[in-house]
Amino acid sequence: MTESTLALGTRAIHAGAPDERAAGAVVTPIYQSSTYEYHGESYHDVGYIRLSTTPNHNVLGERIASLEGAEAGLVTGSGMAAISAVLLTTLAAGDHLLTQDVLYGGTNGLFDNALTPLGISRTVIDPQRPDTWADALRPKTKAFYVETLSNPLVQLADLEAVVAFAREHGLVTVIDNTFASPVNFRPAEHGFDLTIESCTKYMNGHNDIVAGSVVGSAGRVRAIKMTLDHLGGSLDPHACFLLERGLKTLPVRVRHQNDSAARIAARLEAHPEVATVQHPSLASHPQHERAGRLLDGFGGMMAFSLRGGVAAAEGLLAETRLVAHAPSLGGVDTLAVRPHAAVHSGLSEEQRAHAGIDPGLIRFSVGLEDPEDLIADLEQALAGR
Repeated sequence: MTESTLALGTRAIHAGAPDERAAGAVVTPIYQSSTYEYHGESYHDVGYIRLSTTPNHNVLGERIASLEGAEAGLVTGSGMAAISAVLLTTLAAGDHLLTQDVLYGGTNGLFDNALTPLGISRTVIDPQRPDTWADALRPKTKAFYVETLSNPLVQLADLEAVVAFAREHGLVTVIDNTFASPVNFRPAEHGFDLTIESCTKYMNGHNDIVAGSVVGSAGRVRAIKMTLDHLGGSLDPHACFLLERGLKTLPVRVRHQNDSAARIAARLEAHPEVATVQHPSLASHPQHERAGRLLDGFGGMMAFSLRGGVAAAEGLLAETRLVAHAPSLGGVDTLAVRPHAAVHSGLSEEQRAHAGIDPGLIRFSVGLEDPEDLIADLEQALAGR
């Protein structure tokens, strides 16, 4: 029996674990030491928390790489630390990249406020229109950046075309896989060079830490680690411990969320007070066929709008009893938020309109509660508006 023959759920528990358990401990201990004995390695291999070389970091790097189907992995202090390290390693002043039109707000902020002043430019493309991408190329285009499922409308880019186009033009492919997690999609197996996760979300799954990860070839990950070493975006040992614990239940949690979200989406779509529902499980979703072909599950994220607009949305958020009115996603608790007023409030009206974020839209992250209880909660909130 080799690790590569083990199922995802088994690897989520055992991949990367040391051959000899520390003092016989079944669970990886928290190595609360900032520095370790030196054995003559290079600077980037010195045992030191900031260099992400502690036993806790090493276990996580190997386990996440195994779950993603990649050669090597690196855990970081946040999803944004992973994104920053990847882009600052892949791109330099004068370089150009392509990005899909709707991205996580923090990623957009990094491009606009940090990378652009450094002389790194980008062109926004429509991820559903591969026939238009060649027109966006420049002599110094180096990378293509996309997300598996967009925030908040869970749109699925033409990922197969992204990989083919990038290979044809010698571009590095970078994908943020946070909304899918490796349970539902493993980009490395489809030809993507680098996969980023905000481990704050599904990977940890308990709304109690902030973390990130990146996987890819050993050479690429090594280079990204060296950048991260200087940026200082390392994860502390206790957060490493919590993330490893969260990973052990990742497949069980996400598969439950997949099933629950599909049931809730179907019930919402049939409700007379609901105007639209966005979830890849629905035949009405514009990329339903593609999602069924590429993904192992449709995910626990959805978005919906009510016929009563903003007032109806605010009324629902105020009336739910099990659903918390809060940002973030992917945890055990079901969370709902109105993106126009919260997680996407930093965008201009024009940008929000382009992204399809109308003022009354609700983003809904399904947790681990029984789906029938969540449906009942939504129905009583809709009835009580």
